[in-house]
Amino acid sequence: MVQQLINRSPDLLRLRNEGYDVEVKTGFLLVKSIPYVNNSRVVKYGTLVCPLSLAGDITTKPSNHVAYFEGEHPCNKDGSPLTKLVIGSQPQQPLAAGVLVDHTFSSKPFPLEAGYPDYYQLVTTYAAIVSGAAESLAPSVTAKTFPVIEPIADESVFRYVDTASTRARISVVTDKLAMGKVAIVGLGGTGTYVLDLVAKTPVKEIHLFDGDVFSQHNAFRSPGAPSADVLRTKPPKVNYFADLYDNMHRFIFPHDGYIDTSNVEQLRGMDFVFLCLDKGSAKRSLVEALEGFAIPFIDVGMGVYLHEKSNSLGGIVRVTASTSLQREHVHGKQRISFGDGDGANEYQQNIQIADLNALNASLAVIKWKKLAGFYLDLEKEHHSTYTIDGNILQNEDQRA
Repeated sequence: MVQQLINRSPDLLRLRNEGYDVEVKTGFLLVKSIPYVNNSRVVKYGTLVCPLSLAGDITTKPSNHVAYFEGEHPCNKDGSPLTKLVIGSQPQQPLAAGVLVDHTFSSKPFPLEAGYPDYYQLVTTYAAIVSGAAESLAPSVTAKTFPVIEPIADESVFRYVDTASTRARISVVTDKLAMGKVAIVGLGGTGTYVLDLVAKTPVKEIHLFDGDVFSQHNAFRSPGAPSADVLRTKPPKVNYFADLYDNMHRFIFPHDGYIDTSNVEQLRGMDFVFLCLDKGSAKRSLVEALEGFAIPFIDVGMGVYLHEKSNSLGGIVRVTASTSLQREHVHGKQRISFGDGDGANEYQQNIQIADLNALNASLAVIKWKKLAGFYLDLEKEHHSTYTIDGNILQNEDQRA
């Protein structure tokens, strides 16, 4: 993907063809071997770093004129600092995994409103400013080193670069989600929305478990908009959603069939599990197995009823987390129901309530991200409920 990005982006390809040592890493453009002068009037080499703006696998116009630099403070040939270029310094500030910078650069183009038209203009402008003093002291030095180009092993789980994290400068935070294997058991409405959100994170593998086919009623409580032709084929849910999200995440593995005591060992190697099953009776063996495997998990559920007087729906959406640090609430307080309910629960009748499925999934994924350290977690709740009629979100079972 990295080589493809460079080859398909005229500005990056031009930089490489002219001899610049370019690399793309986690949404950033790195231009290495930029000569500069330090405060001792010694010629050194640093790396220019720019956040990339992309449209699929091709660069677009840079979103702003700011760049970063890894190295000592660049100076004029007399050793005085380039104060008009450097607007901030924070040694070894992490922008993303493997991307550390020391200084922030700002050289505004003219007119400012037009911005830099592409990365070639941005990089060559900064390279000329930084390396000018070095070339004055040592005329033979140059940023055009024509390095040997070797194949790059593509380590990203994504089909294209996550520029959302780089634009927001939260790549280091996002890297906390790069855990091994995440399983989603049950691809009803809530489970598919969980997949939609987890597929946008850098988890190494996503495993899907369900034995149902994708039917017409499922289309009204799942993300996306399948065609009627697709619905007529009645594909297995795991295959349909694995193919859909393979467009974005490269490592999604479908497992066609239900999980029960006979095959629960398939979950042993997981790092986290989302339980998104409608039937409570099917959860008991899974919960016991996950506890035995010492695997953290989140169980989701909702109870929806028809309020006959108003002819409207009410109910509660629930998220229950279980980790090695706190599990007693699951059984002691019966936070997870292992029964199948009764006829009064309208959810068992497959009412199409995609918004509640999406909310249930969002609350579950937010909790997962809290456990991973992505979100700040002051309450450390392991059980939360959202009540529809009063718009009440309640935290319980906090861990000290």
